[in-house]
Amino acid sequence: MSYSKAFTLQGCTDSFQAITLRAGVIFDDVYKFADAKNVTFIGGYAQGVGASSGWLMGGGHSILTPVYGLGVDRVLQIKVVTPDGAYRIANKCQNADLFWALRGSGRGTFGVVIESTHLVEPKLTFQTTVISFTPTPDNTRSFFELIVSNTVKWANEGWGGHVTDGGMIYVTPLLSLEEAAESMKAVTDYSITQGGTGLVETSLSWLDFFTKYVVGHQGPIGQLIVLGTRLIPKSNFESEGGKTQLIDVLMDLRATLINIATVTPILYNATSATDTSVTPAWRDALWHLPQGARWSYNSSVPEIVGAQTFLHKFVDRFRALAPDSGAYLNEAEVYETDHEAAFWGSNYARLLQIKKK
Repeated sequence: MSYSKAFTLQGCTDSFQAITLRAGVIFDDVYKFADAKNVTFIGGYAQGVGASSGWLMGGGHSILTPVYGLGVDRVLQIKVVTPDGAYRIANKCQNADLFWALRGSGRGTFGVVIESTHLVEPKLTFQTTVISFTPTPDNTRSFFELIVSNTVKWANEGWGGHVTDGGMIYVTPLLSLEEAAESMKAVTDYSITQGGTGLVETSLSWLDFFTKYVVGHQGPIGQLIVLGTRLIPKSNFESEGGKTQLIDVLMDLRATLINIATVTPILYNATSATDTSVTPAWRDALWHLPQGARWSYNSSVPEIVGAQTFLHKFVDRFRALAPDSGAYLNEAEVYETDHEAAFWGSNYARLLQIKKK
């Protein structure tokens, strides 16, 4: 890893405050390195995921994405070996088509990434909201109603994070502590009335937040799980009928819903829908909804197939909610319906053209 206060892209004249990563460097190491340099790297939750590989190539969301963009919005330059054996440096000034394709096409689709350089922010302080209560059949719907009714407001205030049926963790770099407490008063009060907890506090850095709320809650091994996702656009929150439909689906799926992830670049406007190859659906979505189906290590083949079938049917509920939206490539269902449209939307035709070169 290396840090530069004024990194100049090859073939360009402009420079940026940036961190350069070799392939295989994981987020846990990146965050510690960035903090030591007094800057913030905008990245994902999973400490063991590589910052230059699949996370980046598939889009790369973060709970700070609402304000600072996706990983594909923030990468400045990529060094890659393409299938013809050539070593290429791709950025906005050279190999621009390849650079565009790499930012959303998925891991390994256009080559093997050797190194990537990313824009970084100054060391950030931000406000953090954490609530937790025991979900019951009586309080879950009213909680989801509260979340849905406030989603547009919170999006405009820069909040990003994750919601489950019994809690949430949200952050925003745009509000003061007093403003954040007022913004979240309804939900923190609700949690307390349910016998739970609710707090709003200032996180002094991304590393402080990550160490306190993420590292200690991730297990040392993975799970046997299949995922399916859908990006839910702002339009679903603009009518009472749309809100009710969304809440009904959440109630039906609450036993298997992973979380409601507010990790979309809704306020970020430095990149347009066609500047990267991810689906344009990211740009007007307020939620990313991941659904999961699990099985045990000793499950039979029919049981595993049944889990996959269950997942497909329930992700169809998400697709019905937002038929013209898309899905997050990195967390999508293996049997995604019309995957070209779901993963890349109107960008697919150009991706295919570049792939044929």
